[in-house]
Amino acid sequence: MPGTLKQKLSAAAGYVIVGSWVLFTFVLIGWVVFASFSTSPEIFSDHMFSFKSGFHFENYLKAWTTQKVSVFFMNSLLYTLVSCTAIVLVASPAAYALSRFSFRGCTLIQNMFAAALGIPVIMIIMPLFGLISVMRLTNSRWVLMFLYTAMNVPFAVFFLLAFFRNLSPSYEEAAAIDGCTPVGTFWRIIFPMAQPGLITVTIFNFITIWNEYFMSLIFANKSTVRPVAVGLYSMIQSMRYTGDWGGMFASVVIVFLPTFVLYLFLSEKIIKGVTAGAIKG
Repeated sequence: MPGTLKQKLSAAAGYVIVGSWVLFTFVLIGWVVFASFSTSPEIFSDHMFSFKSGFHFENYLKAWTTQKVSVFFMNSLLYTLVSCTAIVLVASPAAYALSRFSFRGCTLIQNMFAAALGIPVIMIIMPLFGLISVMRLTNSRWVLMFLYTAMNVPFAVFFLLAFFRNLSPSYEEAAAIDGCTPVGTFWRIIFPMAQPGLITVTIFNFITIWNEYFMSLIFANKSTVRPVAVGLYSMIQSMRYTGDWGGMFASVVIVFLPTFVLYLFLSEKIIKGVTAGAIKG
């Protein structure tokens, strides 16, 4: 009984901490959502939650059109979709080759990918900026997509390595008996079987690239190529002159919504992908 009581108390303490954090998060998100439907005077008053003047859906329309949220949103959507696709196409064959084939330098390459995860972006941002400036490629969408891909490939390779190692080699043996080449085996058999891990990597990279700020601040100075993170910061700065706080919070909701919906509907696949790479199949 003392042991059981101790376990229950430990579990209760954990539930209290998690519940408090969830409640705190929902209160913050709820306040932002309510503010996005309010006017600026209501936000700075005690009557924001009463909605005496009604719900102001025009805040979203103004944010989408006049505040250039549509431009920032489409830029981030382009960067994220292209970069995530490129990361999967580059990292999945690399991780499969490193996990299945033994060759000279295989361990060294794996260690280099692992070491790349510990390199801070700020250490390489100045050499990159100098190189890109000399090549006159600043404010280029293609440069940003290339940098996003290169920066996130090490994580994708490192994550997929464990996933491919846990797949049974009997599939490759059966394919080889049928005359399938190693490349064909990967794309026709292994790649579809790795869907849980690929979806998990894609979601993590989507959230990372969508919320990326530092690199886009350096390499995207023009408003026409800015993603949502830098664009939202510029809108917050402009609030000091326009005072349209309802439109600003509507912009925050628009920017936050894609990652929230993505995680809301695919959280189960994320858990399956993570556990599939950790459990021997």
